[in-house]
Amino acid sequence: MKFKAIIPARYASTRFPGKPLAELGGKSVIQRVYEQVIKVFDDVYVATDDERIEQAVKSFGGNLVMTSATHQSGTERCYEACVKTGGGVDTVVVNVQGDEPFVQPSQLEELTKCFYNASTQIATLVTPFPVDSGFDGLVNVNSPKVVFDKDRYALYFSRSVIPFQRNVDKTVWAENHTYYKHIGLYAYRFDVLKEIVCLPLSPLERAESLEQLRWIENGYKIKVGITSVETIGIDTPEDLELAERFISRFT
Repeated sequence: MKFKAIIPARYASTRFPGKPLAELGGKSVIQRVYEQVIKVFDDVYVATDDERIEQAVKSFGGNLVMTSATHQSGTERCYEACVKTGGGVDTVVVNVQGDEPFVQPSQLEELTKCFYNASTQIATLVTPFPVDSGFDGLVNVNSPKVVFDKDRYALYFSRSVIPFQRNVDKTVWAENHTYYKHIGLYAYRFDVLKEIVCLPLSPLERAESLEQLRWIENGYKIKVGITSVETIGIDTPEDLELAERFISRFT
């Protein structure tokens, strides 16, 4: 078994066009992601369809693979990149989003541990919601919630609060039960990735706008790794400002 990390990066973005090339503490966001991932994996590629990102990655000496502009998801881009860079049946493909400059080695290592179990098909990470986040934190639709079984296989992902606590005041839900927030890091065995990129949009995915529900609806099992680390992703210009303030404390 060998690990190959792919960092899908698009220039086009509704909320923040060009964010992989945005400067963060003197380096581009995509360079910071790459430098974090290379701390854990030897085989790392940025996958893009944009020549501006291509030039940026080449300028800092990173590995890059050009992919189709027609992909509907980072998952599809990861599969094409893996095929083009020599992935095979013994490969586990790690998908690290190109807007996660603070992804931590410990998170990536936790993700890889899921594959010590030979039956793991797909893996992802979750982190406990802080108790002090209260009900307002739980109802944030941009923080998908996850429930999983005793063997840590995901049962469901939702933008709604799951589980619902009957006969418990909502103001104490976060204190009364450990809720888990999904962190969008994934890894897949190559043969599973090859299959899931061919699946059509599913009803639950359409309802929640969460791609991983497509896999669950089609019978694939997602192993859940738990991390205490939560990082800052760059989805908007406001996120970049927050990240700049964060990084300035360490430089």
